[in-house]
Amino acid sequence: MSYQAPAKGFRTFAIVWLTQSFSVIGTSLTLFAMNIWLTTKVYPAYEQKSLLAWALSAMSIASAVPTLALGPLAGAWVDRHDRRKTMIVMNAVSVGLGLLLLALLLMNRLEVWSLCLILAAYSSTAVFHGAAFDTSYAMLVSEKQLPRANGMMQSIWALSGILSPALAALLISLPTLARNGSISGMIGSFLATISDGTVLTAAINVLTFAVAAITLLFLEIPSPKRTDLVSALGQKKKSIWKDILEGADFIWRRPPLLWLLITFLVANLATAPYGILQPILVKFNLAADWSACGFSYETALAFLGTVSGIGGVIGGVLMSTWGGLKKKRVLAILIPMALEGIIQIIFGVTSRFYLATAMTFLISFALPIMNAHSQSIWQSQTPHELQGRVFAVRRLIAQCMGPVGTFMAGWAGGIFEPGAVLAVMGALVTAVCLGQLLFNPAILRVEDKTYLDQLAASAKRKIAF
Repeated sequence: MSYQAPAKGFRTFAIVWLTQSFSVIGTSLTLFAMNIWLTTKVYPAYEQKSLLAWALSAMSIASAVPTLALGPLAGAWVDRHDRRKTMIVMNAVSVGLGLLLLALLLMNRLEVWSLCLILAAYSSTAVFHGAAFDTSYAMLVSEKQLPRANGMMQSIWALSGILSPALAALLISLPTLARNGSISGMIGSFLATISDGTVLTAAINVLTFAVAAITLLFLEIPSPKRTDLVSALGQKKKSIWKDILEGADFIWRRPPLLWLLITFLVANLATAPYGILQPILVKFNLAADWSACGFSYETALAFLGTVSGIGGVIGGVLMSTWGGLKKKRVLAILIPMALEGIIQIIFGVTSRFYLATAMTFLISFALPIMNAHSQSIWQSQTPHELQGRVFAVRRLIAQCMGPVGTFMAGWAGGIFEPGAVLAVMGALVTAVCLGQLLFNPAILRVEDKTYLDQLAASAKRKIAF
């Protein structure tokens, strides 16, 4: 018997989506503020460019490594435990981490190493929260509504891209405005006592996680019922490690899914330097042009980030209203990804600020379309009770090269021209996607469930240690 979503499941999903969006925006707000803190407070000089690249890379790696290391465990965990409770606990832990970051900023004791530790802890909670949320909304909405729900999910990140840069720049500037007399009254007096507006972004981050946790207390989110965890008489109960291997085995026995993952693996390797090198390119390569346009570094970076976010929101809204392709969804992944590589080349080589901004718009516009189609494929091919394990292994494979690309960005960004590094990596993405389209017919059958199940049934070997 097929699973039936709750009658008011989409309404519950919308509430969770809205409140979790606040926490995503709060986190993005803080991360953007930390980038500004590094580039303007810690390593502001041109001769510190190499140190800045390494610091930005260290932040990214600190966030990425826990995701990879804990992802499979988190996936197996949410297939065994109540997913709503998991999200509540992880949001509560994030509140505590936010308070720690806020305290260090207020005492002017924050260092790069302590920031990286906090980001690693944030990422550790996020991987369990994400595993629980990603598998929960597939049980709240019907399969027909999944593409729209996925479009809404993708728009979270894009919406944070619109709001976070401008809001972070505003919050950071408030204490200075108060000291200059632009903000009066009790609020102005209070803001004038704050030495660095970065603390305001950290405070908002704490508030958003608290709202997300409290809201979940009043909602019902179903978790799948598993019968294979109950041990029969004389038999040993299945271990969580065997659960992890089952997720890997599910993918291993379905080569088209594995090919799709390999494509994302290469894309994540090639695009990881984009986020690391972008602040450096804006500060140095595009400086002459944005200065001529009347921008400061903070406003230029915020403008670029906001326009990028608008592109993502438009792409997400398009997916939410259109619903995506009904057949051959893989084409809505490979073709935009190939174009994204070309766009990254242009972004890397241009010295024109507005052209670079337009390229970031197009990259962000394509991301929700690619990711929503990919998520819909995986959700329709994977049983609900397996999704936590399978999705965790999926993320591990797709994102395992991200830290490598980040390390490369820190190394290459200090030695070579950062724009040239982005251009080379963009060319790699385009070549791989075109190769998959032209020479790999198996990946084009990734949505054929009967074909995938036949491949799985005929596979002779299972993954085992």
